Amino acid sequence: MNKTAPESSPAKVKFFSGENIPLELHKVRVVQKLNLVPVERRLAAIAEAGFNTFQLGTSDVYLDMLTDSGTNAMSDAQTASMMQADDAYAGSQSFVRLQSAVEDVFGKKYLLPAHQGRATENVISQAFVKPGSIIPMNYHFTTTLAHITRNGGEVVEILADDALQIQSTKPFKGNMDIGKLEAVIAKHGAAKIPFIRMEASTNLIGGQPFSIANLREVRRVADKHGIMLVLDASLIGENAYFVKQREDEFKTASVATILRELCDLADIVYFSARKVSSSRGGGICTNRKELFDTMKSLIVLYEGFLTYGGISVREIESMAVGLRETTDESVISQSPSFIEYLVGRLQALGIPVVTPAGGLGCHVDARGFLPHIPQKDYPAGALASAFYLASGVRGMERGTVSSVRDAQGNDILADAELLRLAFPRRVFTLSQTKYVEDRLHWLYQNRELIGGIHFVEEPEVLRFFNGRLAANSDWPQKLAAKFRADFGDSL
Repeated sequence: MNKTAPESSPAKVKFFSGENIPLELHKVRVVQKLNLVPVERRLAAIAEAGFNTFQLGTSDVYLDMLTDSGTNAMSDAQTASMMQADDAYAGSQSFVRLQSAVEDVFGKKYLLPAHQGRATENVISQAFVKPGSIIPMNYHFTTTLAHITRNGGEVVEILADDALQIQSTKPFKGNMDIGKLEAVIAKHGAAKIPFIRMEASTNLIGGQPFSIANLREVRRVADKHGIMLVLDASLIGENAYFVKQREDEFKTASVATILRELCDLADIVYFSARKVSSSRGGGICTNRKELFDTMKSLIVLYEGFLTYGGISVREIESMAVGLRETTDESVISQSPSFIEYLVGRLQALGIPVVTPAGGLGCHVDARGFLPHIPQKDYPAGALASAFYLASGVRGMERGTVSSVRDAQGNDILADAELLRLAFPRRVFTLSQTKYVEDRLHWLYQNRELIGGIHFVEEPEVLRFFNGRLAANSDWPQKLAAKFRADFGDSL
């Protein structure tokens, strides 16, 4: 990135027509061919995938909105940086450059690299969680929950009362309720709580951010009781952007300043580079040497030497550049501006979506979209399959399929049933976004044709990745027939 160039303006531009249309603050220089297969092939493909969009092959996918993890577009500066990689097993200068970027952006001196975000969760959980541990957090993430529970800990979600309200004007639905936090500590005792976890832009409830004012209060309570504060910074750039947009104290602050303030409040910051820096890999960073020393042997055991952590040195170079680019508002605003645009368009059509628009993706409320499908029949999973059938677009189920079963084998019903349509940074165009809007509109008009699904193969852990399901009736065939009747030979 040109360090001498003037600061780019944000991505919101009012057109003469009066519309607010997101503006791409980049130009396309490398392209990848996409496929839009006929509805008959989409019907066969989703059945072959076991009605699990994770199991679809990309040759059958038009727009891949499954996730932003590892799918963000890399910049020219990132690509160029990979040519200077130092492939030494130990003491690589590529790691030195990454360490410098982490210190500049996150303000943390000690860095432990890992091959991806869930690897950092494994190390943190093994280092600090033991049987009987209680981990308060503003909301869980699937892999975080799995690592904590497998080490004998229990997650306690401490949400603001309105956090799960689908349609809302509350700017910070990712805030932690401070009164409830104090009550949890009083109930269990600080000795049982190794750390409090805050997730920047809560993934499973719509990419909703928390405010700096709230994080300061969490820090105050943590200090009062001698408890660590751990920050999942995988979507820290988007959280910083929302703070700038929505928190009065920081209206004129730079994204870099806000991001640094967020991290300064945490004892440990961990991240997935697949999200935060448009690259691959992950890391744990801290300014406390004793915490670094507690975790470093686990990096060597599970990930690799301390100066590569299982990451390609080329990726380490691109991570360093990507972290610095995360502080550029013209970069970090791209996905939120497109998400906000799509959310607004869908709202205008009466389609139920999570508001306010968050980070990571547009989240469609499956229970509002499909009120006739009970949660036991997985409405979010059914909607993800139906939307693929109608469009060739791959989204992700974020509902009860992504949950777990209790000790009696019953589903623990999710707090929200969402279809997530992720917006990787600088990947999709406005016309592609409008295609998503159009096909969702058609599907909403034909929503009564959609039925439920059920598991036929169910892994014990993280079932949403590899599980296979089947339709409860012939609704997919009926939906495909209706599509062909309405669209003819159009794909």
